[in-house]
Amino acid sequence: MSPEPIMDDDAVDFVMAAWREEGRWRLDVLPARTGVSVSRLMAALAAHAGEGGVIGMVSVAEDFFVLVRLAGQQTRYLLSDIGAAVEWPLAAGVLDQLGVSIPPEDTADFAPAGDLEIVADLGMAGDEISMLAQDIDLYPDEVLGSIAARLGFGEQYDIASGAGPS
Repeated sequence: MSPEPIMDDDAVDFVMAAWREEGRWRLDVLPARTGVSVSRLMAALAAHAGEGGVIGMVSVAEDFFVLVRLAGQQTRYLLSDIGAAVEWPLAAGVLDQLGVSIPPEDTADFAPAGDLEIVADLGMAGDEISMLAQDIDLYPDEVLGSIAARLGFGEQYDIASGAGPS
């Protein structure tokens, strides 16, 4: 078995973990090195167990994002742009976890892959996430900020990302 490909951590804009504890959202900024591969991301998220699991958010090269939800033995993934898997090992690793083939380079579409209903039970429907993910005018940090705000930890996200309080 060949080793899992990893990215250079300079490409990782940020990695965050969000979870509920005693009814309140908690947010932790994780080291960039935790976002260079699926296995490293999952190991880092596993350390943040909370009510309903933990949500991982990774922004890469201001190009795409990965949203992961780890709850017990269940792991759900959302990749904002299936075409990112052509160039980025993290995106390719997510597609591998989803059982989806990397699209040919010349036909890579700008479309999400994975579980659009990843946070529907927390108040954000899949069609909202899909619409945000496919908006070419939004950067990954803006989409993740919108998701964080909708779920109830937007102010913490803004502070952690350097955007300041909303």
